[in-house]
Amino acid sequence: MRLHGFLIGQTETLLADVLKFTGPADAATSRFFRAHPKLGHGERGVIAEAVFAVLRRRMEFAHLAESGTGSPNRRLALLGLMQTAGRTALKPFVSDAEGAWLEHVSKVDPQSLPLRTRLNLPDWICHALGARFEAEELSRLAAALNYPAPLDLRANPIKASRDEVLDALSKAGIEAGATPYAPLGVRVVGKPPLSKLDAFQNGWLEVQDEGSQLLCALVAPKRGEMVVDFCAGAGGKTLALGAMMRSTGRLYAFDISDRRLAKLKPRLARSGLSNVNPVLIDSEHDAKIKRLAGKIDRVLVDAPCSGLGTLRRNPDLKWRQSPESIAELTPKQLSILTSAARLVKKGGRLVYATCSILEAENEGVVQRFLADHPDFELVPARDVLAEQRIDLEMGDFLSLWPHRHSTDGFFAAVLERRG
Repeated sequence: MRLHGFLIGQTETLLADVLKFTGPADAATSRFFRAHPKLGHGERGVIAEAVFAVLRRRMEFAHLAESGTGSPNRRLALLGLMQTAGRTALKPFVSDAEGAWLEHVSKVDPQSLPLRTRLNLPDWICHALGARFEAEELSRLAAALNYPAPLDLRANPIKASRDEVLDALSKAGIEAGATPYAPLGVRVVGKPPLSKLDAFQNGWLEVQDEGSQLLCALVAPKRGEMVVDFCAGAGGKTLALGAMMRSTGRLYAFDISDRRLAKLKPRLARSGLSNVNPVLIDSEHDAKIKRLAGKIDRVLVDAPCSGLGTLRRNPDLKWRQSPESIAELTPKQLSILTSAARLVKKGGRLVYATCSILEAENEGVVQRFLADHPDFELVPARDVLAEQRIDLEMGDFLSLWPHRHSTDGFFAAVLERRG
């Protein structure tokens, strides 16, 4: 859409609120748009994309905004809009001084900036990732995190094959192709509105990142089994597991949030699945869980985490999380995994997963769990992926990275209870 001058002020206003970091950026953005109902769909897109561009490249943009005219927030807003709308689109709506400044910063070679500035990551995250990656690969990871994620879908095999979904998208004028690893994954070009498509309304497809689909492949549920999605949320993985079970057996979707489970209901209705049982629990120690102890074939624990693997979608998390918040999360993650493990029958499978890229939340939690539970053993992720005929080179754990796999950052460990 064509940029209007008043959108600069609107972007600056929203950005000032978001940069307080008092809550999630997407919630602040939704609240702002509710308060400004006259903004059209395209205008909202321009504002939101510019604000999120600033969040992704905050250190780099702050460095560039140290000089120039106007308030620092206005300079940041202009940099965000230049990134998403282009300098030419901005030119008619800025002063001569601002235009000259934007022309100057557009010629700055990013490679001339200090490495720490280019990474756009807080020091504590750089330090944690620096223990895993050499500087060159860390730069590639940081660069991958600074761009929006692609839109991934999952074909629902209860209703349609992946080829049928691709054909339906093509007929609707939407460019898409198969994802490289997940057998039902579809990657869409751009961000087209999907909700009005017949294929969407008829339950042929669901929005789900390819990495999330690969987590479900590690659970590998079979027809007729008893399965638990321990932290189901809005149910993206629940629906994938239910489809893998061909709507047989019994699949429990546990969550402590009634609001999140409510989002599952319309998706479940579209999916055609009849084996899913959403269950509201008060905590990982709920009596409803104890009644199923030792009876479940497979349990997925997609644990609450820092979310730092989703920085392409939620760039504010790198500025809102801290070493202290991670230190508070890891005991909770271990507690949830320990409670979920009680459900698993002998010979059953427990999959621990996060959308974090920090070892403390991932390998660290699994190693502490295994030290306390000698009746569980680690099954190499590479073996499970091979069994599922998924051609993806992995080691003992599933470790997905945006710069290597074009997915969100995901971690998973497959644990089995000895018979």
